[in-house]
Order: sequence, then structure tokens, then C-alpha cells
Amino acid sequence: MSGEVARRWAFSSWAVLGAGVPTAVFVAVADATTATTVYLAGVLVTVAAMAAGIGRNVAAGQRRPWLLILAALCVSLVGELSRLLVRLAEPAAHTVLSVFPTAMLLPSYLLLGAGVLDLLRRSRATDDDPARVDTVLIAVGSALLVWSLWIEPWIAGPDPRWQSLLAAMMPLIAALLFTCAMPMLLLGRTGAPALWLFVTSGVALVAANMLLAVRGWFAPGPGGLSLNAVGAGMLLAFFAIAACVLHPTVVVLGQPVQARSRLLHIGRTAMITATLCVPSVLSVAAPPRGQTFALVRATLSLALIGVVVARVVRANNSRARAEQEARWRAQHDQLTRLPNREMLAAALTRWTARTAVENRVSVLLLDLDRFKMINDHWGHEAGDELLRGVAARITAATRAEDLVCRVGGDEFAVALTAPAGEPMAERLAGRLLVVLAEPLPLSVGTVGVTASIGIAHSDSSSGVVELLRDADTAMYRAKDSGGNRHASFDPRLRELLQRRVTVEHAFRGALDQGQLAVHYQPLVDLKTERVEGFEALMRWTHPELGPMSPVEFIPVAEDTGMIVAAGAWLLEQAAAQAREWRTGHPERPPVHVSVNLAVRQLREPGLAGHVGQILDRTGLPAEGLWLEVTESNFMEDPDTCLRTLHDLEALGITLCIDDFGTGYSSLSYLQRLPVAIVKIDRAFVADVGEGGTNESIVRAVLAMSHALGHRVVAEGVETTVQRDWLRANGCDFGQGWLYGKPLPAAEQTAALTRPAPADSVHPLSSAGSC
Repeated sequence: MSGEVARRWAFSSWAVLGAGVPTAVFVAVADATTATTVYLAGVLVTVAAMAAGIGRNVAAGQRRPWLLILAALCVSLVGELSRLLVRLAEPAAHTVLSVFPTAMLLPSYLLLGAGVLDLLRRSRATDDDPARVDTVLIAVGSALLVWSLWIEPWIAGPDPRWQSLLAAMMPLIAALLFTCAMPMLLLGRTGAPALWLFVTSGVALVAANMLLAVRGWFAPGPGGLSLNAVGAGMLLAFFAIAACVLHPTVVVLGQPVQARSRLLHIGRTAMITATLCVPSVLSVAAPPRGQTFALVRATLSLALIGVVVARVVRANNSRARAEQEARWRAQHDQLTRLPNREMLAAALTRWTARTAVENRVSVLLLDLDRFKMINDHWGHEAGDELLRGVAARITAATRAEDLVCRVGGDEFAVALTAPAGEPMAERLAGRLLVVLAEPLPLSVGTVGVTASIGIAHSDSSSGVVELLRDADTAMYRAKDSGGNRHASFDPRLRELLQRRVTVEHAFRGALDQGQLAVHYQPLVDLKTERVEGFEALMRWTHPELGPMSPVEFIPVAEDTGMIVAAGAWLLEQAAAQAREWRTGHPERPPVHVSVNLAVRQLREPGLAGHVGQILDRTGLPAEGLWLEVTESNFMEDPDTCLRTLHDLEALGITLCIDDFGTGYSSLSYLQRLPVAIVKIDRAFVADVGEGGTNESIVRAVLAMSHALGHRVVAEGVETTVQRDWLRANGCDFGQGWLYGKPLPAAEQTAALTRPAPADSVHPLSSAGSC
């Protein structure tokens, strides 16, 4: 509902209430016939207004309590209309029809009570909500008060007719209905105007019924004034409830309110205290009129005490449950309901302290492979469903005495004890790999998931922190080895981890301190033996650590995200150098430069725009730049990478698949990617020309690539035998130590004009290029 519409409905609400007040006053002072006519007209107006408010302000699923209250108004309207007819038709006043108007009060109050109770049910917070007990407490106190001050006098009076008793019961019913609505005040929603209009209606209804109990519908003579006052009060109650439903804030009355009701504010405390004082005050101010009445009062007083005891017990149990729930939440994961890292650490502390010498504690740390890709592709709900499924499979594969925990986003741990020297942890890890590798049915479809598992065993010198750290180290070793496997910790892994931390710390300042350099390796046309371009390779020399291998620092840069800045620098340096070679050697065909893109770079938003800016700054045409993407990197986030590759292709850049054959190579894969160059991994080139088993694979890749219109680069060409075989089988380009190792740009400039290399094996032919 827009702000303007809400304001109009709020104005209508106050307008109805404003019209109801003078109408009720007129009913109170007019003659009986006129008052009855105006009363009936007023009830008709409230019925129409309430129906409009329900249709506009209350959602379809929240209308039932308000429809019940509307039905109560309609029944009341029928009863008062019949009263007017009985009054106008003198013969009917002496028949059974004369009691019909009063009899209609019962279904009216039943419908009203059902509506109020339905509102109470919808608005309560939790089963432990003390506001509900407080409601019963106040209701019992109100019943005792009404019984003592109004019901007893009618029964003990000179004229205890059943009609008078029925009229006297009306205040009790109204009071009980009103106290049933009190939790909405106790829940702290005092800011809603609709709530105060609802309470106003309840107060007016109680007042009218109390006045009815004092004078009654059947009071003769001057009782007519009392009858008009009763009608005025009830009419005001009807106008207030209609104004409540017309106000836009009426929706809050049917909404659950959280545990704010547990706080005992001043008003709520005063209300409960006053209720508890009712028996004592009544025993002094209005003692019972006989033994029977005293027994009724004693019963209600005992009920009041019982409710107080129930409240104390309920509050104590609620607090105990809350403390228990808080302890459980502190030690368990909410999603999978498995124990968390804190509980794992506590259990390991106990186990390592009491484990006998012949036993040892083992920890398996599992990290799901490519979970982020699944989570991003299917959504977080599917990711949560996957984690719950994995948790169930791990639990089912372990023993009852083993402890299965979720210790991170997609990390799980299993702690167990076993005899020293027995490979129980390793057997469990193998079993978990098999169990997790089975396709997992989810609501979005069947999903395959694998895990990397690290295993660590306790010894006499290892504590909980060291045990978890060692398992984490072993897990990363398994993941670095390709995933879907397990690895056990040994001290050498700790040394590798320390080395990795050292490399990461040192690389953070490498770019700013000018420690990075670019080396270029030639790429040669196998038919002409002419250099067609160069692959730009990042090199790093640290002042203390010395030259660092790309195999060591590139993965660190990719994992930490530092590859984004370093890769952008490499790209700009390579583009500027290619432009310089092109302008410096106009006599020969222009060379290109090839740069490898990491998956972190492909995920960066606006990569294509950034590459376009580099081309503009350096002046290198788009066709002079080749960008290489490794298959495995592409599969980390295929959708995002594919969009980026299409954007790069639109710039006119040549795209290449690097290390083809080592990942997910297939015909459909090649058809999907907007690439023009396929680079065969050196592992397949190593034994070609010598009758090796890889020759058929290389032939298949060449045929498949050429059929799709792609050119092929063979990496790792180190001998003339390999070169000749590749040339004979139609390979387009070669790259490797046969044509030159990676060197700085100044040393590679001569390669643009040098003759073809001699037919000999390079003395460092066993090495490769990075």
C-alpha cells in the first residue's frame, strides 16, 4: 500500500471513530424509539465500514478473526432489530419472542470470543510465551471480581430471575474477552493505532455490559436511560472496532511478536500485582453473602494461585530450556546440526588427555572440491541442501563412537581413536571418498561432489591445535594434488607450509618493489621455422630468497588474489613490448604476444574493458594479443569465464586453450569455447616420433581442432624428432627449448631475424618452460 493510500485509509478510520462518538452520545440521551433507530443505523454503518476495512487492509490468510467479529456485529444487529419489532408490536411483547433479542446475545458473544481468541493465537510469539499465562491470570482475577461485585448481588437479591442472571453474566463474558486481548498490549506493540482502537472497543464493551448488569434490559421506568446508555456504550465499541479494521496498522494485530513479551515492564508488573490483590481486597470490601458464595470465591482464588504457580514453573522451565538451547547452539552447527569446531576441540582435548599409550587420536579434515562453483551455479539453498546431504553421508559412513563435525563453510571433520599403527583413519578416508563420489540427489537435480581429505595422528608431543593444524596442512596437500583424494600429514608438509607462508609474505611486495620481470619464449611456425610470436612469462627474483620458480609462486599468487594485480602488470608489459617489436621490425610479418590468464582474473568484473584500455595505452592492435586460459581454471567457474571470454573475443583478441588434454578435453568443450588456438600439453608431446602411446592422442587432437577451424600449438618441443613428427602430422606451431628458453625481451629480439636452429638436441632438453 502506497503512502498516500495508507494516509487516506487512516483518515477514514479516524473519521469513523469521530462520527461514532457523537452518535453514541445522541443514543444515550434520545427517547427509546429514536435511540433504537439511530443505534440500528449506527450498527449498519459499522458493519459496512468493517467489511470494507477487511477487504482492503487485511490479507486473505489473516481475515478469519475479523470475519468472526464482523459476524458478531451482524448477530447483534439482528437481535436489536428484533427488540425494536417486539417493542413496536405490543402482542409480541407477551410471547416467547420477547426473549429472542436477549437470547441473541449468546451467539454474538461466542462469535466475538472466537474472533478475539483467533487473534490471540496468531499474535502469540512462542509456546513458552509468558504473556499467555498472564492472560489467564488476569482473566481469572477479572472473573473473581465480576462474580463478587455483580453476579453474587443478582443471585442473592430479591429478584433473581433468569433474565436478570443472563444480563448479569454479560459483564463476566465481556471482561474475559477483553483480558484475552491483553497479550497484544503485553507483547509491546503499543505503537500501532489499530491496537489502541481495539482496546478502546473492549473497554467500551465492558463498560456497557457492567451498566447492563446494574440496571438490566428489563428495568422499568427510569431504567430506559440506563438502557440508552448501554446501547451508547456498545455502539461506541462497534465504531471503535470498525475504525480499528479501517486503519492500515490493523495488520500488526495478527502478526506473531517475538520474545519481547518475556520482559516484565512496569505496566505489566502493575497489572499482575493488582490481579493478585483482588482476593484480599474483596474479602474486606465485599465479603461473601453466604457459604455457597464463599466456596465459589475460594475456588476462583485457588485457580488464581494455581495460575501463579504455573507461571513460576513455566518461567523456570523456559529459562532452563533456553539455557540448554544456548549451550547446544554454542556447540553445534545450525545448518547440519552437527557438532562445531568448538565441540571438536573440546572432545580432542579430553581424548588426547586420557588416551592410552597403545591408542592414538586421529583427525580427518574434509574440504569439498569445487563447492563454490556448485553454490554459485545452483544458489545458496541448493548449497545448503548439499551440505546437509554430505553431512548425512559422512555420519552414515562412520562409527557411533566417532565424532563428525562441521568446522567451516564446506569443511567437515571426523575425530576417532584407534590402536596405534592401525590405518583405521586411512581406511575411513578411502571409504568416505567412495561414498561422497556417488551422485547426490538434490531438489535442483543430481549433483556430483568430491572431497579432499587430510589426515593427522596425535603423538606424545602434539596438542589439539597442532593436530588440527596438521590435518589442515594434509588436506591442502590433497587438494593441491588434484582433489578427490586423501593425504596423511608428515613433518615435510609442515616445512612446505612454512615455505608457502614465506613465499606469500615475500610476494606481497614484489610488484611494488620492482622484483618482477617478464621473460619471453618464442612460438615458431613449424612449416616456415619463422618466429610468429612470444609467450610472456612472469619471473620473480627476491633479494634474499633469490630466483623463485613460477611453479612455486604462481599458485600462491592465485590463491591469495595477488595474481590480479600482477597479471594486469604482466599484460601491460607484454603488450607494450609486442608493440615495440612490431614497430622495430617492419620488414617482417608482425609478431603477437601470448599471456596466460588466471581464473581469478577471469572472474574479475570488467576484465574485457581493462584489456581494451591496455591495448589503447600501448597501441597494440587486438590481433597482436593472444590470451591463454587453462582448462582446469575455466572449469572452476564456467559461466562467468565464458561470458568474459566472449567479451574478449568481441575485442578481436585471439583466445587459446592452454595445456589441452590435461583437464576436461572433449569435442563439445571445444565447440562451446570461443577459442582459435589449442595448445597441446607437453606431456603428450614428449614421446611423439618414437612410436609412443601418445601419438594417437596427439593425432586425434590435431584432427579434432582442425575440423573446428582451430590452429594447434605443441608445447615442450625439445628435439628435431618431435618437430619433424609434428610437422608431418599437420601441427601449426611449436614452442619449447628447441627454439629457445624464456629470456628477457632484449635477448629475444635477435630471434626475430635468426635462422632456423640446427638439428640437434638442446643440452637442457629435459627442462620445460613455465
